[in-house]
Amino acid sequence: MATVICITNQKGGVGKTTTAVNLAYYLAKDRLRTLVIDFDPQGNATSGLGIDKDELEAGMVEVMAGEVALEGVILGTRTKNLDIAPTTPELANAEVELVGRQGKFTILKNAIARVATDYDYILIDSPPSLSLLTVNGMIASDYLLLPVQTEFYALEGVAQLLESMKLVRKAMNPQLQLLGVLATMYDKRTSLSAQVLAEIKKYFKDKTFETTIPRNVRIAEAPSHGAPVGEYDKFSKGARAYKELAREVEARTGKGGKQ
Repeated sequence: MATVICITNQKGGVGKTTTAVNLAYYLAKDRLRTLVIDFDPQGNATSGLGIDKDELEAGMVEVMAGEVALEGVILGTRTKNLDIAPTTPELANAEVELVGRQGKFTILKNAIARVATDYDYILIDSPPSLSLLTVNGMIASDYLLLPVQTEFYALEGVAQLLESMKLVRKAMNPQLQLLGVLATMYDKRTSLSAQVLAEIKKYFKDKTFETTIPRNVRIAEAPSHGAPVGEYDKFSKGARAYKELAREVEARTGKGGKQ
């Protein structure tokens, strides 16, 4: 049965999609069957895994509309054991149409239930907002993974996100847990990064991942090639960091790789 992880932060530009793509890549490289659900209308996880959004026949828009089952939109990638449920910008319109629907909060959960036995991990790349899509992701998940950039205002909005998590846990998903907080865009040359990382550790304590994701040009370049950083440059600092993160996630969820 898949472990479902919702990667979320209502603040944009924190490395959320980058984390979804690259964590998934290294889980798959550890021979763990992994599915990325691109649940952000920007569709960056889709293109970041080499899928042309203009050529899609169906995606998460149709799944949320009830027109296609999740298994009907899943595509393979160049990486063995790694699949993607793609999306297009029309997902933003689909969210508006969901408002009046019965059972609107559990659509994604019900969709995932049909494929849960096919994967070891399912990673949901959520939009940068506390939207109906984000709430669907939380309700469908076992864990939240929270990327936080080591920059000024890093913790802005985090308290509200955690409060939403508590509400979801109380009302709809009592099993939901915070898997961990991931410091991203870390620059060891600056005192600001060190100060913010210290604040994150002070606030979240043992929920902070030991791994930090560095500010790294290879991480930034990889999406333009439709590839995870581990495929683009496996010897880069960014690739090594995400490989370490995958091992931490496996340890925290009790699933070791199958090498």
